[in-house]
Amino acid sequence: MRWVPAWGLALCLALHASVAHGGGSDLERGAALLAPFKRDLQAALRTGLVQGPAAAVEACRAQAPQIEASLAREGVRLGRTSHRLRNPANVAPDWVQPILEAYLADASKREPVGVAVGAGRAGYVEPILLQPLCATCHGESLAADVAAKVRELYPDDRAVGFRVGDLRGVFWAEFPASEAP
Repeated sequence: MRWVPAWGLALCLALHASVAHGGGSDLERGAALLAPFKRDLQAALRTGLVQGPAAAVEACRAQAPQIEASLAREGVRLGRTSHRLRNPANVAPDWVQPILEAYLADASKREPVGVAVGAGRAGYVEPILLQPLCATCHGESLAADVAAKVRELYPDDRAVGFRVGDLRGVFWAEFPASEAP
């Protein structure tokens, strides 16, 4: 029944951070820029899950940076980060950190956010809330093979111990700001 984990993972990465578009073109643009990143990351994880959760950890580690790099063009940067990192390369840009802290401080205010970053640039952030399948690699109790793979690939991992519904982190995009109408 491998299709169940893949389906659940798709929910984990896509549906949990659904966006209510409205209120500005930079918000809409930020969400649109992140969509292919989330889609391609889902596909990489789904492919890894065919061989099991430990393989999905490996697939994410190998492919996520390539996916980010392939979509970062024409002044666009994007990524994901957390207050409890698995990969130290995913440290938040300075402008993302206050938004992440605000999401942590008030669980009732976790809507996508658009901000002026400065120098004609805009930023967009949306929360990642832990879904049931995400607990396979980020939960309070990991299977032995998954825990071993995480320790092997990320010896300083802090991205475990989450419960369903917890803020796992954020997706973010930075891009040239839209011209004022």
